[in-house]
Amino acid sequence: MLPYSDNNHQSVNTTETKSDRFLVCGLGSLGQHCVAILKEYGVAVSAIDQVRSKNWEVPNLQNLLEDLFIGDCRQTNILEKAQIRKCRTVLLVTSDERVNIEAAFAARLLNPQVRLVVRSNKHNLNQVLSQNLGNFIAFEPNQLTASAFALAALSNEDLGYFNLEGRQLRVVKRQIKPGDFWCHQWQLHQLNTSYRRVLNYTNSSSELPNQFYQWEPEATIQPGDTIVYIELADMQERSQRSTVKSKRNWRWLWQQVFVHMSWQNLKQKLAQFWRLDHQYQTLKVAITCGATVLLLWCFGAILYSWYYPGINILEAFYAVAVLLLGGYGDLYGGVGFDKTIPGWLRLFSLILTLAGTAFVGVLYALLTEKLLSSRFQFFFTSTRPPIPQQDHVVLIGLNTVGEHIAILLQELQQPLVGINNTFLDGNILPQMPLIVGNFTQTFNNANLTDAKSVIVVTDDEMENLEIGLMAHAQNPECGLVIRTYNRHFSDKVAQLFPYAQVLCASALSAEVFAAAAFGENILGLFHLNNQAIQVVEYMVEAGDTLNGLMLSDIAYGYGAVPILYQKFVQSPPQSPSKFMPAYEIRLAIGDRMIVLANSHNLQRIERGELSPRIWQIKVEKALTSDAVFDGANVISIISGCDISTARQFMNNLPANLPLTMYKSQAQRLVFKLNKLRVIASLLPIDSQREN
Repeated sequence: MLPYSDNNHQSVNTTETKSDRFLVCGLGSLGQHCVAILKEYGVAVSAIDQVRSKNWEVPNLQNLLEDLFIGDCRQTNILEKAQIRKCRTVLLVTSDERVNIEAAFAARLLNPQVRLVVRSNKHNLNQVLSQNLGNFIAFEPNQLTASAFALAALSNEDLGYFNLEGRQLRVVKRQIKPGDFWCHQWQLHQLNTSYRRVLNYTNSSSELPNQFYQWEPEATIQPGDTIVYIELADMQERSQRSTVKSKRNWRWLWQQVFVHMSWQNLKQKLAQFWRLDHQYQTLKVAITCGATVLLLWCFGAILYSWYYPGINILEAFYAVAVLLLGGYGDLYGGVGFDKTIPGWLRLFSLILTLAGTAFVGVLYALLTEKLLSSRFQFFFTSTRPPIPQQDHVVLIGLNTVGEHIAILLQELQQPLVGINNTFLDGNILPQMPLIVGNFTQTFNNANLTDAKSVIVVTDDEMENLEIGLMAHAQNPECGLVIRTYNRHFSDKVAQLFPYAQVLCASALSAEVFAAAAFGENILGLFHLNNQAIQVVEYMVEAGDTLNGLMLSDIAYGYGAVPILYQKFVQSPPQSPSKFMPAYEIRLAIGDRMIVLANSHNLQRIERGELSPRIWQIKVEKALTSDAVFDGANVISIISGCDISTARQFMNNLPANLPLTMYKSQAQRLVFKLNKLRVIASLLPIDSQREN
């Protein structure tokens, strides 16, 4: 879901003195997790709730709060007690949307500058309020988490989908196989292109790291390695279509059909077709009957033309057609033959008539069934499709979250079946097969043994666990996704049952709400390596700590992944957006940037905590005069130093570059220098001090 926010996006860090006081209204499951995550940012958090709870989902929650006020957050006196005028952001996350909206109005009247982060699923109202109130953003938790559940259930390479600037991007987790095109031929840094960026990597003997860039760029890809990357999906599809189109010529067609089609290949393709699921049973029967009739037709025509030389092949062809259509009496009663008809030929003709009647009758029946079913579907459009037989997703619980998950799976063209304890309106997900009844008693009817995965998202987390464990017992090979509401309960379940993906809905949503509280515009969310990765938009403002940084600082210093950059231009037209931008770009006021980041990365950006630069470049010599000139240019571009400094350095070799860099940045510079015939090496600062 795309949130609604004010058009003038505020940066998280400015020169203005901003209070680090945040107010959370509503301490339900979502509100408690928001408090816990906000405290990880190191800010002061107060809260308002209707009643004082005795049991908190988040341990020691009250110790995390500066103040807890009991009352109605819509009342002016309660908001004033909570020092609303000193707050930077108010998070309105009660379970009642009306209360959240009314409290947002009261907060805006008391503090026109406060940022409002609201829990609401009123799409049109949120948009209007964003335009009129300003500094307002609204989310619906169910829509935020639906994509994480849907993608976790696919059990394949695709981890995330989202749209930017009208382009579709996808996050892919790919395990390298021995015959893979990348295997033994590519280094990791070579995979970074104008439409692809590597996010994570591990070899076959270790697990994926929790942070980005924890891999060696010059590592050669081996079998068993796992690579996670983001790419423009439409570029990949366009490339594939271009390849297919270029091959569609007569020579290629001749080679594919007549040269490469051996008897073994034909048998293999027929065997693959015959193993298709039940949806093609009718087609199989029709093909079998049609092939049998055609074979009898041809054989009978050849036999008649051979036995009666006076009849040409065309007359024999028509004579057999009459027999196959049940015309035994017509043919032998009205057609004269020069020779006496032997008994075996009469018997064969009778067999042709009987076989033709049977097989042609089956074809008529199949055609009639198809026409009638089409007619009934026309009059009864609410009829749901049949339950898939294999490689489908079983979705248990069609509440609001379940409906959003089903919509996303259908958009991804993933076969699924829904199970709910009550009937759904015919207009709700009409193209989804549905089973109605008790969850634990009816999921056996969903062809569970051949399912790809099971998603359990009912409103009772204990029931979710029970159903999930029962489903795993019946099909240990299928993926299992369980929805919970308590983060600590989720952690315990995940540790005890590692085959299950246990997602805490409140914790996932809270990360987005907390990030939005600091001014970020959250554009998307997906799940990677047991953590939520957010798609975050930044606008660089005067005094912003992002101002003047290179994208390499954002990447290696903060651990985020820049995936889009747009340079600010005062007069129209605007500059085009660059996907997968080069890390040598330097940010300036007004520039726009979109990154992938987890909660830890966002906290570091908020606090301005860049990782230390602990690597340096040692350059021995340049082998040619051109290498001196080109090397200085590369040093200036990648390191960000002044060009005059770089030229002076290259004219006084050997020497150590008087700039510290991040390891990946320094490795890239060494690689580029070596290609230009400049002998350079990488040195950690600590080793230089020892020397």
